Amino acid sequence: MRVKKFLAYSCLIILSILISNCKDRIEEELIDPTEQVSKSVSSCEGCHTNYTHLKEVHTPDPPVTGGGGCGGDAPHYEPYDRVYLSGTGYEAFKKNIHGKIPCIGCHNGVDNTDDKTKAHSGNFLKKPSLSSAEKCGTCHTDIYLGTKNSLHEQGWGQKSMVALRSGLPNIPNGFEQLSQAMKDGYKTNCGKCHATCGDCHIVRPNAGGGGLANGHQFVKSPDMRNVCVTCHVSRGGHAYFGQASGTQPDVHLTKKQFTCLSCHTKNEIHGDGKIYDQRYKMELLPKCENCHNNINTSNSYHSIHIKNLSCYTCHSQDYNNCGSCHIHGDGARIPSYQGYKIGMNPIPETKPFKFALLRRSLTAPDSWKEYGVANLANYNVKPNYKYTTPHNIIKWTSRTQVSSGKPCFDACHIMKNTDGSFKNKELYLFRSDLLDWEVASTQSISVDNKLPTSWGVK
Repeated sequence: MRVKKFLAYSCLIILSILISNCKDRIEEELIDPTEQVSKSVSSCEGCHTNYTHLKEVHTPDPPVTGGGGCGGDAPHYEPYDRVYLSGTGYEAFKKNIHGKIPCIGCHNGVDNTDDKTKAHSGNFLKKPSLSSAEKCGTCHTDIYLGTKNSLHEQGWGQKSMVALRSGLPNIPNGFEQLSQAMKDGYKTNCGKCHATCGDCHIVRPNAGGGGLANGHQFVKSPDMRNVCVTCHVSRGGHAYFGQASGTQPDVHLTKKQFTCLSCHTKNEIHGDGKIYDQRYKMELLPKCENCHNNINTSNSYHSIHIKNLSCYTCHSQDYNNCGSCHIHGDGARIPSYQGYKIGMNPIPETKPFKFALLRRSLTAPDSWKEYGVANLANYNVKPNYKYTTPHNIIKWTSRTQVSSGKPCFDACHIMKNTDGSFKNKELYLFRSDLLDWEVASTQSISVDNKLPTSWGVK
């Protein structure tokens, strides 16, 4: 009797182990993307949840031409990985209100077919938010009305520069008067970094490799590192995270753990429906004084300089610059470098300061030669150095902190050394700093003959 009970008990243990192992094996197999087949491939969802089938029918990417641009080369994802529906992200999407809409409700095309060509016919939309009026605006009307002319989506500041330097009127009409080759060049090179609704909320930005970021999940607040910094890398994230040698992360990150959305509100990012030819004109931009109360009188330095210097001229560290970019050609002929230049404020109609921090811009007179324009007709209409606001703020910089016994201005004012040279002169933009083709456009904002006479430098 005891033997029979023992054998029965042993069988139950063995059966339990077998069932457990079988369950684990089945779960492991379900995690394997090559086995996640639950619906017929004769449907949108069935095809895009079948990893093996996607690999069989995918179209290889065309050869890449030109460099990666100011953000570098994008990470590579295979075409089938970019459109594969799987994982917790896909599960979240299916539970979301957007997951209740049939695929063809947003993407158009033809459902219930295993013919890829037929499925992607019928005015198929790879990225529905490129037709945001119809596909997003019908539900998110207020957001669409703001976003349709936003800097984020339209890049009006860049378009303004291209139009004006081409000798055309300002945006929007001037940009539309460019040759088709120029407009195509803008779309291929500059426009690829400007975001549709989906670029922030569903897919990876093109600069991050493109494709679904997390199984088609709709994310209300974009992730700072994986979305915002993917595009705003060389002039935003690079500085904010203190990645350059000798720099520190921004104090708003280290002290407050701020994300982009802590300062840049969704209303600013979505836009207010107005067209701005320069991003600093945007009325909803964050301001230092929004958080820093009584900044004008908080200390003697502020009291003296607040009307003449932007906050960044004192509290920014060195930041990324580069320039003279060949659009669709060999890239920047002035490679990225860490620099720091104070000059005359180039946008006094927008910002009230006399002096401002400046950043060398990317463009050059021959930047568009690959698109049929040997030299821009009116390149000198705007300075080649621009007003800048680096995201690398710290309280004590090499300009605000001085050695014991030294005057408070020892690290920022220009002073004559005993050998006739000048200390701190490298902090300021002089005409002698400009390349030959930069002089005509930029000398008006150099500090030559505009500094205090007591400094003894012209």
